[in-house]
Amino acid sequence: MNKIRVSAVSYTNTYPFLNGIRKSKVMDQIDLSVDYPSACAQKVIGDEADMGIIPTAALLSLPEYYINTDFCIGTEGAVDSVFIFSNKPINEVETLKLDKQSRTSNGLARVLLKNYWKREVQLITDDGIEPDAYVLIGDRTFGKKNSVPYVYDLGKEWFDFTGLPFAFALWVSNKKLPESFVKDFNDALAYGVAHATDVIEGLPEFEGFDYTKYLTAHLDFHLTDRKREAVQRYLGYLKDLD
Repeated sequence: MNKIRVSAVSYTNTYPFLNGIRKSKVMDQIDLSVDYPSACAQKVIGDEADMGIIPTAALLSLPEYYINTDFCIGTEGAVDSVFIFSNKPINEVETLKLDKQSRTSNGLARVLLKNYWKREVQLITDDGIEPDAYVLIGDRTFGKKNSVPYVYDLGKEWFDFTGLPFAFALWVSNKKLPESFVKDFNDALAYGVAHATDVIEGLPEFEGFDYTKYLTAHLDFHLTDRKREAVQRYLGYLKDLD
């Protein structure tokens, strides 16, 4: 049987999943690659991977998709790794630079600016122009919160806006996968989530950043019904942006 091509994300928030996968029998069934989020999405969209932990926004680019497993990269409030960093209060921001490694978080920032903060902003793509604010995600945000005048955690802001949790990324395939494989994969993820702090040893330290709190309190890996509701609400807002 051909191995199932799986793309995962190279951020700390995915390490518990990767740990579970690598310690399970499912490793014998997959060809695993590790990418940043938007590249992971592109692999699934372009059929270079059969399944990936893809940004929620990428669902709109898939003509057919299947959400597999009971897990996601999610939060019930502040996520502590998805931010708008700003030189001005959010109600004064006029220009915003998006994160090239992101799809969902860029979309979430735009959704919140339009619908929550009621701001029309110019999106900056020129590296030579200094924006009022910028989106930054993942490990590159660790330790940065105290170095920027204004910091907006997009997980918290979404919760304040909607009262819902959020799912930033989902395990999605572009075709129906064998049920036996999906069960094995789900079991591997469950092990990883149950032992999330096992991945901390040896990670670089950042001032003001707590890995244990991040992996067990800020992140919530379970794909609940309310997170599924949030996904649909978010996609609806995203469609209305353009």
